[in-house]
Amino acid sequence: MKKLTLRLLLSLVTFVPALVAANASAAVGDMASSRIEREVRHELLMLPYYTVFDNFAFRVDGGAVTLMGSVTRPVLKDDAERVVKKIEGVENVKNEIHVLPLSPLDDRIRFAAFRAIYGTPTLNRYAHQAMPPIHIIVENGNITLEGVVANEMDRNLAYMKARGVHGAFSVTNNLRTEEGRS
Repeated sequence: MKKLTLRLLLSLVTFVPALVAANASAAVGDMASSRIEREVRHELLMLPYYTVFDNFAFRVDGGAVTLMGSVTRPVLKDDAERVVKKIEGVENVKNEIHVLPLSPLDDRIRFAAFRAIYGTPTLNRYAHQAMPPIHIIVENGNITLEGVVANEMDRNLAYMKARGVHGAFSVTNNLRTEEGRS
């Protein structure tokens, strides 16, 4: 009986530290990943030509970062890749950012949608932020709304205002609410 108890204690003494080390290693990896996510988000928001007519998305997988979204200027795509590559812990960057085509019609629709959405008294409070959260992406006359708003009413109101823009062929509402955020 003593030998069995001794073997059990011996196996616990060797197994528990390995389990704790594995959990600690996973926690350190998660902390590094969340740090990289915060830094990527910060660096992208600080780009000088980033406007409400552009939208960035990204995915962090260990030291690999995949950049996605749509931008109106090719230089913004290149700048995003350049600043993300400089972040400590980022080993490689896959740049899948789509550059929107130049179009006077799309530009007119962008500005009309901006006035319609941010000119609404209920949604105007979003316009006073450093980077307004409702992003208006226009490609070939089609509007896509991206970003986060406070509630479902704001989400639906922004969609209705964008639908009223003359010359727009369609509106896709990808706005999320803070309530529905995880």
